[in-house]
Amino acid sequence: MVLAKIEGAPDSVKGISLFVVPKMLVNADGSLGVRNTVSCGSIEHKMGINGSPTCVMNFDGATGYLVGEENKGLAAMFIMMNSARLGVGLQGLAIAEVAYQNALAYANDRRQGRAATGPAEPAQKADTLMVHPDVRRMLLDAKARIEGSRALCLWGALQVDLSHAAATEAERQAADDLVSILIPVIKGCTTDIGYTVATQCQQVLGGHGYVAEWGMEQFVRDARIAQIYEGTNGIQALDLTGRKLVFSGGRAMRAFFDLVAADIQKASDGAARAFASDLDVVLTEAKAATDWILKAASHDADAVGAASYAYMDLTGILMQGYMWLKMVSASSAALNAGAGDADQHQSKLTTARYFAARIMPDAAALRRKIEAGFEVLMTLAAANF
Repeated sequence: MVLAKIEGAPDSVKGISLFVVPKMLVNADGSLGVRNTVSCGSIEHKMGINGSPTCVMNFDGATGYLVGEENKGLAAMFIMMNSARLGVGLQGLAIAEVAYQNALAYANDRRQGRAATGPAEPAQKADTLMVHPDVRRMLLDAKARIEGSRALCLWGALQVDLSHAAATEAERQAADDLVSILIPVIKGCTTDIGYTVATQCQQVLGGHGYVAEWGMEQFVRDARIAQIYEGTNGIQALDLTGRKLVFSGGRAMRAFFDLVAADIQKASDGAARAFASDLDVVLTEAKAATDWILKAASHDADAVGAASYAYMDLTGILMQGYMWLKMVSASSAALNAGAGDADQHQSKLTTARYFAARIMPDAAALRRKIEAGFEVLMTLAAANF
């Protein structure tokens, strides 16, 4: 599949058409004909994902066949884009998970220093890395973000299914609205998390993390591409804040806020109620930031672009927090009923407390960034950068 312009087409994205360019041409009777003149020009040398060849393609008078209507290629491409962006979000989640598993195994095995409160294992020459608060910070940060991301990816995939297969048109439309705001956040925030977690988990290994033999440096290199392809994360932020928020007047986002508020109100037992109270603070920040952007966008053209990345991050914290509220409610109910794996449910509650204490407070700072406006960004002359 190739995006290209037909001669005389508009000199903009509105002039892009979609073609299929085969390796072999097909005869009228369906048999294989001569080889098309499309060829690989060179293999790119990349930072990572070296198992996936990326190349320059040469189209020396090659034959291509129009797919769909002329000048409608970009619209056709976006049919597959949501699926691809969800897939890339899962890629960010997957690389965060494998980096975390390797770092956790290393931290439980590597002995270095003693616990600040005294030897945890006096019979050993040193304690494991797990006694050190900063190592635990890196690992718990990874665990909290990974589990929140996994739940969000699954919930997003569920909404995609419901947008096609829900019982009523109203339910299908509601799910489709949710998909429109979930996809840029899943792609943007989860791939940012993938890179951040890979880097932090590399740090757990210290110098060994920088040595290729241990494999951690490959995770860092490979994680980087997910922030770039299928639309860079800056584009995801603009898509969320501009197209999905401002252009629609905030309809989908406000519907999501209503879902979060309803579940906050439903939270009744101790652990769920405490987490819901913290999440309500994040919801308040997100609502205020949304109102500010919608108002600013009406008279300041650069306001949306200046606010977009911080808004995506703020929305990401709210969405993951909403997933954590669901997990806390389920685990708390299971513990109260004496059902399931008690250690697993208790682990969920502890990790949720970490998310509430160490990640959700970032929402307030992100709102301040959003409301700082665009003037300081756009004032400095290009020559003075």
